[in-house]
Amino acid sequence: MTTRKTREIRIGNVKIGGSNPIAVQSMTATRTVDIAATIRQVELLEAAGADVIRIAVDNPKDVAALAEIRAARPNANLSIDLQENYRLAEKVAPYVQKLRYNPGHLYHIEREKPVLEKVKYLVAVARQHGCAMRVGVNAGSVDPDKLAKYDKDDSITPMLESALEHCAMLDDIGFDQYCVSIKDSDPNKVIDANMRFAEARPDVPLHLGVTEAGMPPDGIIKTRIAFEQLITRGIGDTIRVSLTLPFERKGEEITVGRQILDDIATGRFRSVPRFEHKGLNIISCPSCSRVENEAFIDLAQNVREMAQYAKQHDITIAVMGCRVNGPGETDDADLGMWCAPSYVNLKRGPESVGQFTYDEILGRLRTELDRLIEEKATAGAMR
Repeated sequence: MTTRKTREIRIGNVKIGGSNPIAVQSMTATRTVDIAATIRQVELLEAAGADVIRIAVDNPKDVAALAEIRAARPNANLSIDLQENYRLAEKVAPYVQKLRYNPGHLYHIEREKPVLEKVKYLVAVARQHGCAMRVGVNAGSVDPDKLAKYDKDDSITPMLESALEHCAMLDDIGFDQYCVSIKDSDPNKVIDANMRFAEARPDVPLHLGVTEAGMPPDGIIKTRIAFEQLITRGIGDTIRVSLTLPFERKGEEITVGRQILDDIATGRFRSVPRFEHKGLNIISCPSCSRVENEAFIDLAQNVREMAQYAKQHDITIAVMGCRVNGPGETDDADLGMWCAPSYVNLKRGPESVGQFTYDEILGRLRTELDRLIEEKATAGAMR
């Protein structure tokens, strides 16, 4: 195994980078304002051995809930996901050890303000409260200005440029307690993007993950492949396994992550150099506080069962739980869904098919799936 020594950063009583062991973390899947349910998630993740636990905040009610969650679980290393409202940083920083922001979301609030000013504000808050930071770049929510510069088929370069740009900003400000993540639902893109970043910035600790990996066992396989290919090259300082699971099974993300790390350490590899997927591919997010209807989790399971008749076809179906990443994350899927409280948005590629109730969506999805299979068969016959 290749060793790669990044600089060390502290997240509460956990250190990542340097010569420290790879930390394992996860994220609560419940709505943050559901305080009892979120505390239960933190308890499950702590019991499973999570080093860091991330919680999302998007509004003042989430902030008030976070204060109660922190009081109930005073010893947890908490990371906060700022979502689209970076101005909440000063409200939540007293309760957490780490702030995570997405460069692609910084434009949502105070659009006239330069991004650098926003980053300086975040650094000032982090310094005041002793927080580490993560620059979290996701394929489905990349800075629009970066996307516009490159061919639509090149999704890696815009992510990489965004991450490197924010590293440069943080360096210029003089803040070094940060790590970076570059995530995609395609493990091959995760491998390529992180290898390129590690070559450009070997000093910066990396948080690894395959976003929207889906349900077990497929989601575990995708994640394992990315982690095996990167960690054996010395790339990766903390990991997060993203699986679509019932709330009471959330701790399995930590268990799976530690099993993968143990297998890598002892030479039990299960992957091949590339993830060459053939047949039906179901992408689904792991759920988080942004999900407005828990029926999303059942929907993902039902979609997998319903679509088994199409398992031999090279078709990707995405099931996303929220309005924040859902629209963008589904653009590359053949058929995509992102879920609202009482209806599901159905798409073919980037184009909208319509909105359907949770009772209607499976039937309409099957209609679109049948149509897609027929179109692919016709196109193949004409070649």
